[in-house]
Amino acid sequence: MEGKNCIVTGGNSGIGFETALALAMLGANVIILSRSQDKAEAAVKSIKAKSQNNHVDFILADLSSQKSIRDAAKYIRREFDKIDVLVNNAGTWFSSLELTEDGIERQFAVNHMAYFLLTHELLASLVKSDDARIICVGSDSHFHGKMNFDDLSLGKKYHGIKAYAQSKLANALFVYELDRQLKGRNIHNISINCVQPGLVKTDIGLKHTISLHGLAWRIRRMGGVSPAKGAETSIYLASSNQIKSESGKYWDKCKPKPSSKRSYDTNDAAKLWKICNGLSGISDYFSTLE
Repeated sequence: MEGKNCIVTGGNSGIGFETALALAMLGANVIILSRSQDKAEAAVKSIKAKSQNNHVDFILADLSSQKSIRDAAKYIRREFDKIDVLVNNAGTWFSSLELTEDGIERQFAVNHMAYFLLTHELLASLVKSDDARIICVGSDSHFHGKMNFDDLSLGKKYHGIKAYAQSKLANALFVYELDRQLKGRNIHNISINCVQPGLVKTDIGLKHTISLHGLAWRIRRMGGVSPAKGAETSIYLASSNQIKSESGKYWDKCKPKPSSKRSYDTNDAAKLWKICNGLSGISDYFSTLE
């Protein structure tokens, strides 16, 4: 990974931190996106010390804000002439309905719209790489997900688990649709894959949650794997020469596997694509390549 430019969202903790650390240890230039300056500074200091790689930095970005995502992407494009790896990793969980400044349900905004918009903003930099790789961290929770196109915010009957599963189904639909569209435009130097990290011992279920849900997560995560273990497939997809041309797949334990039946619905994928373009004010997703 020497000389490769890698972006990892949510790289200050959990799976994102372990992914950023591994890429730094392989010699990559790494930028993590984080909402907290204190946590980002601590993470970068730790990664530099452990990897003995000083080419590690951070950008402050609130991934629930489209303006913040665009500002971060502008900085990345200015710093790097090309991007070799984009790991859309950051995720969140909310027990109660909250809307972002853009009027989007917060889990859908962070867990999916941030993937969609940041990838769009960096496409022109990714296409300059000989072997660009986009990794979207999903979840097997998507097997329980359903796209509520008539009420994406679930405002009529909100439930955190339902919203999370919907956002993770959106990840898989997006990965498959972007893969189809890239191939349709004869762009073969960008691969995109979705990753299932497994049940991981992180704090995602402890933030922005009611006490009952927090307790349930504390109990459930006891059976989970470490963040380092959860990051293994993301690291593999970002760095392995064995999967250079692999794209449009759903991965678990460093192997592709079938995702849910709903995730392969091309009509839903096209509908979601159109909605996300509208929500982010994009007229042509590939306009940055012109």
